[in-house]
Amino acid sequence: MGVGVIDSHCDALLKLWAHPKCSYSNSPNIDVNLERIQAGNIKVQLFAIFIEPFIKQNQKFQIVLEQIEIFHEKVLGSSTKFRHIKKWSDINELKEGEIGAVLTLEGVDAIGDDLTKLSILHQLGVISVGLTWNQANLCADGVGEPRGAGLTIFGKDLVRLNNKHNVLTDVSHLSINGFWDVMELANYPIASHSNARHLCDHPRNLYDDQIQALVNKKGYIGLVFCPYFLTTKDRATIKDILNHLDHMCSLGAEHHLGFGSDFDGISKYVVRLRHCGEYHYLVEELEKYYSATQVKRFLRGNFEKLVGRLT
Repeated sequence: MGVGVIDSHCDALLKLWAHPKCSYSNSPNIDVNLERIQAGNIKVQLFAIFIEPFIKQNQKFQIVLEQIEIFHEKVLGSSTKFRHIKKWSDINELKEGEIGAVLTLEGVDAIGDDLTKLSILHQLGVISVGLTWNQANLCADGVGEPRGAGLTIFGKDLVRLNNKHNVLTDVSHLSINGFWDVMELANYPIASHSNARHLCDHPRNLYDDQIQALVNKKGYIGLVFCPYFLTTKDRATIKDILNHLDHMCSLGAEHHLGFGSDFDGISKYVVRLRHCGEYHYLVEELEKYYSATQVKRFLRGNFEKLVGRLT
C-alpha cells in the first residue's frame, strides 16, 4: 500500500465533541474516520484538541478533558489497530498495520495562566502545542488580532516548558511577532498546517523568511488543504498544493515539508481531496513530479526525522 502518511493536523475531536452521535468508525460526516484512515494509508494522525472561542473561559479546560476522553473512547476504542503515541519514540515501534494516534493542542486558551494545567496535558499525552488560534490569549496574539503582539512572559515560559518535555511548539495561527519570538526560544518548532504566503496572500500562511527560519531551526511545515490558503481561484486542485510544495523546496525546505490536512476543520475542499481516504490522489500526483525517495520524505520521512531528534 505504499509508505504510509503522517498527517500533522486534523479537527476530528472537535467534530466528534460537537456531534456526539457520530460514529468514528465510518460516519460520512467525519473526514478522518477509521474507514477513511485505512483507505488513505494514514500511518500516524495528529488529532488536535480545539476549543471554540465562544466557549466561556471557566468551561474550556473541562472541554479539553472531554475531547481527550473522546480520543480514548471513540478514536482509540474504534479499533485495536490504533496505538496511542504518548512519546515521539513510540512512532518507531509501530507494527505493520498499526495506526499511530497523537494528541495535540491548538491554542492554549483553556489553561488560562496556569502552566500546571499544561503539565497535566503533557502527562495525558499532548506532545505538540499550538500557542494560539486566530485571537489573542494570555500567551500571545493570533493572526487575527490587529495588535499583532508577540509572546508574553507567560508565553515564553510555556515554550520553555515544551522544550523541557520534548513537546513540539506549533506556530500555525500565531502572529508574525509571536512567530519570531518562538524561533528564538523553541527547540522543536513546527507549523502544523500552513502554506506559502508568496503564492496565496492569506494571514494564515508563512512569508518566505518564516519558511527559511523554520528550515534553519530544523523544524517542520505541514501543507494545509484549506482552499482559501492555497489559491484565490474559485477551485483548488492538488496541483495548487504541489505549487506550494515546489515554492518551499526552492527556499531549501525539501527536508522539512509534509502535510497537515486540517480535515474536519475545513468546509470547502480541494478537488479529489474531500477526506483523508483520498490521500492516494495526492500521492499519485507527487509521484509524477518527484522521486520515490522525495515522495516518502514528504509523506512521512521529514516528520519522522523531526521527532527523531526528540527520542
